[in-house]
Amino acid sequence: MTQHCGLVAVLGAPNAGKSTLVNALVGQKVAIVSPKAQTTRTRLLGVAIEGETQILLVDTPGIFEPQRRFDRAMVAAAWGGTEGADVTALVVDAKGGLGPKVMPIVESIAGRPERKFLILNKVDIADKARLLVHAEKLNAAAHFDETFFVSASTGDGLAELKKALSYAMPEGPWHFPEDQVSDATERALAAEVTREQLYLQLHAELPYASAVETEAFTEREDGSVEIRQQILVERPTQRAIVLGKGGSRIKEIGARARAQLNELLDRPVHLYLHVKVKPGWDEDREVYRDIGLDWVD
Repeated sequence: MTQHCGLVAVLGAPNAGKSTLVNALVGQKVAIVSPKAQTTRTRLLGVAIEGETQILLVDTPGIFEPQRRFDRAMVAAAWGGTEGADVTALVVDAKGGLGPKVMPIVESIAGRPERKFLILNKVDIADKARLLVHAEKLNAAAHFDETFFVSASTGDGLAELKKALSYAMPEGPWHFPEDQVSDATERALAAEVTREQLYLQLHAELPYASAVETEAFTEREDGSVEIRQQILVERPTQRAIVLGKGGSRIKEIGARARAQLNELLDRPVHLYLHVKVKPGWDEDREVYRDIGLDWVD
């Protein structure tokens, strides 16, 4: 059988459900998910397989109006992830509708040469009567090759979408071994898992004022791995929030992150977390490099 392999750029406004969709198509977790918009910060590749076809899904940060350098770096990473794509897949939150963040993205991809798929996500909780209205407006603006109505969280419509993506991939050898689901290193994945717990447990209390750096990732002789991470915050008050009363919050963050890493890395994990106050960390070139973002002027 002839192999096929191609690149799909997954674009959309913040909180459209791009990471949940990529995880669902891959069949396991490769991107972190939280109810918080702009959870994804860097370009991440998920590898999905459909028959003899390998689909390389680039999960990108949500595209929004950047306010600061860190925002500009995330938006640059999103557009950078579309380079060389065989398909651009625009994910739209069908429940949220066509807000001011959606149409500028549609207009900016309208003239692109590659195939364009429109994916209306969250149809399980959207107003059914408005779905076709949304689809018509978006297709009028960008002339999508195909339109899909899916729910990444329930799985509705995903089999048809995955098949259609596989048909759109060019002939060519696979880029990754069959058992590899992402291009992220284990070190980077460990930092993302801890950051996801920060977002899930401190949703409203800690806005975007935090980052996680994996300082050490050491294989032990018994086959387990020791991971030491630094959580960067901007102010002492934020450090107190992350630590919690008597260190209770940091323990819970560590426990849940450790449990997930045990599963993802398929071996015992010893996780040590340290919270450091670093004012202006989002203006530090080294932090950008560690996170995986390019510095932007």
